[in-house]
Amino acid sequence: MSRQVLACLALSAFLSAQSLQAQSPWRFELRGGPAFPTSDLDNASLGTGFGFEGSVGYRIQPHLRVYGGWDWHRFTADASFAGIDNDFEETGYAVGLLFEHPFGNSESVAFQLRAGGTYNHIEIENAAGDPVADSEHGLGWEGGAGLAVRFGEAWQVSPGVRFRSLSEDFAFAGATTAGDLRYVALEIGVARNF
Repeated sequence: MSRQVLACLALSAFLSAQSLQAQSPWRFELRGGPAFPTSDLDNASLGTGFGFEGSVGYRIQPHLRVYGGWDWHRFTADASFAGIDNDFEETGYAVGLLFEHPFGNSESVAFQLRAGGTYNHIEIENAAGDPVADSEHGLGWEGGAGLAVRFGEAWQVSPGVRFRSLSEDFAFAGATTAGDLRYVALEIGVARNF
């Protein structure tokens, strides 16, 4: 190869690296919104819930980020195997990959796809707020899609939908009860790149 070609390749690699560094590799995001169970949890008919999540992401490719965070979702049930007027709270951690790609030539609107795993547990609280049963932490999964609307270089708003699934057993009153929690969350996220 000639020196001119090598010089052009080196300059191109340098400019690409500078461009990626200018795009702020780190992101902090807060998400929240309603959650809709897709099935009963054993004999508990769960009502519409609400949840939120805080996460940190790092860009590993121009359109791909790895993320990790902590989340909390709460559902109510009039009656369940643990009694009446209970709250079911799912808390724990999520990690995964977020693919984000602009629509056509747009620099301000992109679509998002996410897939990841969770390490969560489900706690049941009575009407007084006292815990009455708790599953162990276990592995679950999540997948979702949405939009990212950028405001300047640092901020973005991300409406989206996410499906989550966690299967953990409860030990309650000397018996083991299966706990399969599956729900769809409609979320709005606010993110800051830094």
